[in-house]
Amino acid sequence: MIWTAVLCGFLIDCLLGDPEKMPHPVVLMGKAISRLEKWLRRHLPQTPKGERTGGIILAVTLPLGTLLISGGLCWLFWWIHPLLGLALQSFWCWQALAMRCLAKESRNVYRCLKNEGLPAARKAVARIVGRDTAELSEQGVTKAAVETVAENFSDGVLAPMIYMLIGGAPLALTYKAINTMDSMVGYKNEKYLYFGRAAAKLDDVANYLPSRIAALLWIVSCPLAGGSLKNAWKMWRRDRRKHASPNSAQTESACAGSLGVQLAGPASYFGKLVEKPTIGDALREIEPEDILRTNRMMVVSSVLGLVIGLAIHIGIVFSVWGPHWIL
Repeated sequence: MIWTAVLCGFLIDCLLGDPEKMPHPVVLMGKAISRLEKWLRRHLPQTPKGERTGGIILAVTLPLGTLLISGGLCWLFWWIHPLLGLALQSFWCWQALAMRCLAKESRNVYRCLKNEGLPAARKAVARIVGRDTAELSEQGVTKAAVETVAENFSDGVLAPMIYMLIGGAPLALTYKAINTMDSMVGYKNEKYLYFGRAAAKLDDVANYLPSRIAALLWIVSCPLAGGSLKNAWKMWRRDRRKHASPNSAQTESACAGSLGVQLAGPASYFGKLVEKPTIGDALREIEPEDILRTNRMMVVSSVLGLVIGLAIHIGIVFSVWGPHWIL
């Protein structure tokens, strides 16, 4: 049943994306994180040790609670009727994926660059990046959009797909809880230096293998979307560790190499310039069309990842349990 739910979720994401009015589990996770953080900060000492303890409690409670609640509901729906269980799993698999949303938002940046001007493009890219965008040039806006698609291919598409193939929608939602937690508290600033450390480390572990698989898929897929496999492999081997996170530069380096452009470098966050190394070689200047090229590579990599993942999943189920368990 898992493979059917994954396939259905992927196809629905391709067709509908993420409707703005529809309730989303990540929104509930965000509210839970905020409330639990406030409660922990009120009841634990405001010391490095106390904040580390609170961060550990958060990093254990949210993923475990997500797994138990979503797993329990999936079991209950399946117990009522298998088709009801399949429907719920498919729905949550859809919500765990973000391929169409990434493509839509980045294409909106491209459309603004081509038709509405730089101020509109800055506002559009601000919807999908965490850096300051008010002073970005056209190349800066383009680079930010390309980097976001490349990086989020791993944690917004490939990683949840891997986890749902292993443990269905409950495990995929558990991964999303970890990822959401890191995006909210996993900062090395004064507020979260100690409190967010456990969440950040847990996210590093959860993304370690998926990010590398995502990069390899990107490299293999890029010729089908007009990229350079040879240069993608070269830049990935050379630059995949050029990031404070052990995972973020994996797909960025493959993307930079496939396009023949230079990504990353210094960026401003909350008014403060952060020095970061560049990724890739500037064989040519980055241009708005690179946003569309990056989207094509993401889509091809996603489909290839789905096909390989389903084949492995079905093969394992068939060999262990027999043909009747595949359905």
